[in-house]
Amino acid sequence: MGTLHEEMWLSEGRGRTRAERRSGAYSYYVPTPLSKLKVLLEPDVVGDVSRAEIAIARLNEQALALHSSEGIARLLLRAEAVSSSHIEGLSIGTRRLLRAEMKRSGVMIKSDSNAAEVVGNIHAMEKAIAAAQSEQKVTVGTILDVHRKLCENTRIEKFGGMVRTTQNWVGGNGYNPLDAEYVPPAPAHVEALLKDIACFCNDETTSPLVQAALVHAQFETVHPFVDGNGRTGRALIHLVLRRRGLTPNLVPPLSLVMATQAKSYVKGLTDYRFLDDEDPAVAQSGINEWVSFFAGACLTACEEAEAFEKSARRLQDAWRERLGSVRKGSALDALLSEMVGMPLFTIETASTSLHRAFSATSAAVERCVEAGIVKPVGSQKRNRVFEAPEAIDEFNVFERRLASPSSAKR
Repeated sequence: MGTLHEEMWLSEGRGRTRAERRSGAYSYYVPTPLSKLKVLLEPDVVGDVSRAEIAIARLNEQALALHSSEGIARLLLRAEAVSSSHIEGLSIGTRRLLRAEMKRSGVMIKSDSNAAEVVGNIHAMEKAIAAAQSEQKVTVGTILDVHRKLCENTRIEKFGGMVRTTQNWVGGNGYNPLDAEYVPPAPAHVEALLKDIACFCNDETTSPLVQAALVHAQFETVHPFVDGNGRTGRALIHLVLRRRGLTPNLVPPLSLVMATQAKSYVKGLTDYRFLDDEDPAVAQSGINEWVSFFAGACLTACEEAEAFEKSARRLQDAWRERLGSVRKGSALDALLSEMVGMPLFTIETASTSLHRAFSATSAAVERCVEAGIVKPVGSQKRNRVFEAPEAIDEFNVFERRLASPSSAKR
């Protein structure tokens, strides 16, 4: 029962232009609750979903290097959070992100506010995944916690975990919704719709991938927060996939694909919305288009993650060859396995991550410095920061490959 509701906007006279200062009628959209939504997938879309779920399962079960490396799994999560932020206009380089991560962990290193927002997105993804692994049911509180973690220590911290009490909109100008591309439900409808989304996250009768696609599209449609809706909505994708057991180890970098195919992504979300007086076939067609796009994005993300895993293994093999003898099970062996996903570190952070003694980790890092695999950042003598330039370059190649025309056509 997707419905449009007409309202009057009374201008407060703010804005630079007449269009920004005007009053007038606008319509906001209230979607059908997920609990009442009828989904009839066409055979080819069922095939798309099946192929994507098989690819996600294969990535989690068979990518041995990724499986054995928490560092690379962390890097894929980082890639997902970076790209999710990029869709919202927050674009930063790998080194800026890594520096912001280190600063948040207490290391004295220069960073910036935009990078801090992306780090917040990483923590929101981690919060969503942690919630998925708990035995408790997903609630509105779960979603609010993810949003709160996203906003923590950023310019939008005051909005963290707070459901909006004012009308928001997408597109147009910042003063009124009269020329907006989309106007979400009025605040009075948001609480019930958010509760419906949380309840649907606990459903186990729908295909995991279809469930994740519907949860994300519905959340974006409701737009329950003043800011951070897109990033929170994409974190919920991984909450659902992890909760349903489809991604027990690895997060496929879906947002990398969505960022590359931004127009198709927005079109899919738009197609998902329908009115109750439309031809039912039109409504089902829109849902099918969105689910098909979502499944295709999952498939591409898995293909590229597998390709990256192979590149990471080649890089690790090259490092081992450069070092010569590396004793199995040693701190150096552990460092080489993790460094692709931990390309900026201190001895202390590496020691904690590897669960090794500070002295053993320090010796391993020095060997990597001597071999030219790692280099110090800056000139500070105490609590030195190190980086693995080749690992950072490998991640940048991964991002560029996903943004290439060949990937976008898949």
